[in-house]
Amino acid sequence: MRKYWLLLSALISIPAFSQVKLSDLDRDMAGPRAQILVLGTVHLNSMPPGFKPTALDGLLDRLAAYKPEIITIETESGEECDLAARHPVKYGDDYCPSTDAAKAATGLDVPSAMVEVDKTLKAWPAQATPAQRRRLAALFLAANDIASAYVQWLQLPEAERRADDSLAPALVAQLDKIGKRNNESYQLAARLAARLGLQRVHAVDNHTGDRIDVPDIKAFVRSIEAAWAAGGAPMKAQQKQEEAMAQAADLLPLYRFINDPESLRVVAEGNVAASMRAKSPDGYPQIWVAGWEIRNLRMVANIRETFRERPGARVLTIVGATHKPWFDDWLGQLQGVDIVNVVEVLK
Repeated sequence: MRKYWLLLSALISIPAFSQVKLSDLDRDMAGPRAQILVLGTVHLNSMPPGFKPTALDGLLDRLAAYKPEIITIETESGEECDLAARHPVKYGDDYCPSTDAAKAATGLDVPSAMVEVDKTLKAWPAQATPAQRRRLAALFLAANDIASAYVQWLQLPEAERRADDSLAPALVAQLDKIGKRNNESYQLAARLAARLGLQRVHAVDNHTGDRIDVPDIKAFVRSIEAAWAAGGAPMKAQQKQEEAMAQAADLLPLYRFINDPESLRVVAEGNVAASMRAKSPDGYPQIWVAGWEIRNLRMVANIRETFRERPGARVLTIVGATHKPWFDDWLGQLQGVDIVNVVEVLK
């Protein structure tokens, strides 16, 4: 009996596993709650020949009606680019686009340009002049924030889209080329931001945690591809549907399809569930999932930072559709945050 009571006493002294329900901590929150709409997107650089940005007009109308105050995009920030540039052994020397032309034109490296961007935006007037917009575009390019530079470019009258003392001819040429690129950061996010009178978009992608270090990268890739092939039949069938819908002159139905909960489930199962089930002597498929999770966690944290000082903000995050289930789930766990139903917005 004495041994029984000693054992019971020992068990009672072990701290119980925490059962705090974090999602309930904001139940009595004062003030407005942030609204976050996660739009899963196709990557427009993979669109079929003949794609025209006007195919996005119906989608842009729906997103404009949501009236986001902050728009985030799936690309690396200037700060992350600067970090990678300082560690070329780890990240390589082609992690981000070069800012040499903008640096030559402005005399600013990425950190200095980021400081100037922040100072400029804090003093931004209600009615900016064309010269102010051209200067801010140049600063954004020097800060490796190309999409935000394009936001400024789009808000210039056609006659004012030219070089001056702030915006060198080489930078004008760069901005002209951006308008012809099939990229959702420009054709969706930047166009929408300019339409709404926003001054920038926010880059939130992060690859610092998924640069996976394995002894045999080719074997790693083969292992992942085999896992996807084993569990990817439903996903391949869905991709064929997407390819057919991508031929349309209006892409709104395509975006409704890829943001449908069932479509998102198929992609998540085909990518991650299949990888977790795959058997590998080196655990490569499971290692890939770990990198995928790290990337998504850091992206979610970056999104949170965009409205840290703005409780109640309306946020739109545009991201590859494969990320959307993780974004919806993890962003929805943040305090004072509600996830907006994208299906309803796209109706």
